[in-house]
Amino acid sequence: MTRTSATSPAVEAETQAETQAEAQDSVLLPIATSARTRAAVRELARPHRLLALGGFGTLVVATAVGLFTQPLLGRIVDVAAGEGGGVDAITVVVLLLVAVAVVQGVLTGIGVSRIAELGETVLARLRERFVERVLGLPLERVEKAGSGDLTVRVTGDVSLVADAVRSALPELARSVVAIVLTLGAMAILDWRFLVAALLAVPVQAYTARWYVRGAVPLYAEQRVVTGKLQQQLLATIGGATTVRSLRLEKDHTERVTTRSRAAVDITMRGVKLVLSFYCRLHVGEFIGLAAVLGVGYWLVRDGSASLGTATAAALYFHSLFGPINAALVLLDDAQKATAGLSRLVGVADLPLPEEPKRPASAQDASVTVTGLSHAYQNGHPVLHGIDLTLAPGEKVALVGASGAGKTTLAKLIAGIHRPTAGTIRLGGADLADLGPAAVRRAVALVTQETHVFSGPLAEDLRLARPGASDGELREALARVDALTWAEALPEGLATVVGDGGHRLTSAQTQSLALARLVLADPPVAILDEATAEAGSTGARALEKAAARAVEGRTALIVAHRLTQAATADRVVVLDAGRVVETGTHDGLRAAGGRYAALWEAWAGTRRSGGSVHAEGPRS
Repeated sequence: MTRTSATSPAVEAETQAETQAEAQDSVLLPIATSARTRAAVRELARPHRLLALGGFGTLVVATAVGLFTQPLLGRIVDVAAGEGGGVDAITVVVLLLVAVAVVQGVLTGIGVSRIAELGETVLARLRERFVERVLGLPLERVEKAGSGDLTVRVTGDVSLVADAVRSALPELARSVVAIVLTLGAMAILDWRFLVAALLAVPVQAYTARWYVRGAVPLYAEQRVVTGKLQQQLLATIGGATTVRSLRLEKDHTERVTTRSRAAVDITMRGVKLVLSFYCRLHVGEFIGLAAVLGVGYWLVRDGSASLGTATAAALYFHSLFGPINAALVLLDDAQKATAGLSRLVGVADLPLPEEPKRPASAQDASVTVTGLSHAYQNGHPVLHGIDLTLAPGEKVALVGASGAGKTTLAKLIAGIHRPTAGTIRLGGADLADLGPAAVRRAVALVTQETHVFSGPLAEDLRLARPGASDGELREALARVDALTWAEALPEGLATVVGDGGHRLTSAQTQSLALARLVLADPPVAILDEATAEAGSTGARALEKAAARAVEGRTALIVAHRLTQAATADRVVVLDAGRVVETGTHDGLRAAGGRYAALWEAWAGTRRSGGSVHAEGPRS
């Protein structure tokens, strides 16, 4: 069963949003070290050694063929200087230059495509591991990190690495091969040309080392700062209604401004670093070219080399400008990609929740909560000593004011959070002894926030039961009164829904979630205000659909409207994180306590003709 993160009631959500912004530094998802990142890339690339050798080998041959260009141009200079040959000699040289260009172009294209294929394959595997780890992590861990950090990694970091793989990696490979072979060709012309060219190396090597030393931590910090800014923007925009109602606009604007300023400052530091990098590169180029020209002049004057040979050496060194600058400039992309890659590897390396060596098994579908307490922050408990038992097949409604702790209790029973104190047993076995996988199979949580995955409606439903037949899909939809509207879609169950597809209404989206619940068929179901988004017009129908979806299951229903509580086998009232009442609907009304007051308030509104609560009071 695919789960979606539950949205806490307004007061509880605001409290968590305030504390999350303050604690963000300590809960961000991990970042891998440079050594571990390199090791991870080697592990991912190892199965594709033949592809790597083929790609690099082809680039070597292509570059070697291209190195004939400079001597051929030097030959033209010799002919023009009258050192042998005539027009026919120049014609032959020109034809050879054309042949070199064609062969080099074809081989380079093949080699670059192989290198790009290698990079894409490795990136695809890394992306799969990343998604696997994210989906396998406890939701509590993901929620503590915040959606901003995770969003930046999934979008920004993946894009950086993907761009580097598609452009920087092939170009860097080609540049390195060109540099090595060109220096070798200069040595063949005369070893003194090579020595002259190498005078530029100290400057360029120092420049590269200086840049890497400053860029690695800078870009890593930039990704973190961007993640914090993203998280703050999501929290502020997503909670705009609460921010306005509590008059927190100024506070949140200051937070966004502070984090935006930090992002701008670190970006400008990066710009200054790159500008200084280019300036130092030009110094190295000048030193090397001046040295090669000086040696060429001396050798030609001494008779040790022809004018064409000196010309070829100068052209060789000049041809190094492109690959050397490309290789060094690509360090900028490489450092950004490395920073992003480290963040992806950091998540991909996270251990999945450990399964018990000898997992227990639930004897039935009962749920027993004993002495349960929970706090999101030390010293600020949300739940206090909760004792609650759900018999197999029993439907229990959980009611209370916003901030009473209903959603927290639902998450704890669903295994999303681990309680600060107390135990939760499913069928007599502690959740920890059952293991995360068994808990996910046994307990399904449906919330008011349901994600519609992009693709055919039938495939969206099959996420809950991959092997379900079309008949089973229709049966599940019919059970929650959704088959009629589903078949009325433009292409029926084959209609593409989600992003870029047919837009479902709120009521249809919740019906889809309930149909998934039926297909997943867990023994225990938790509905956390699963009908809240439907509005008054569709609430009655959705409540009936929800009741049918949980038939035959143990169900805990966080009641959005008290009409849901009225049809439950038992009602549990939470107030300030404590169970204050429990009993049947009729019994609690007769007792004249907290539940009776909630019900009477609704009844009075209904008698006065109020339409807002025509579907029942909200707890």
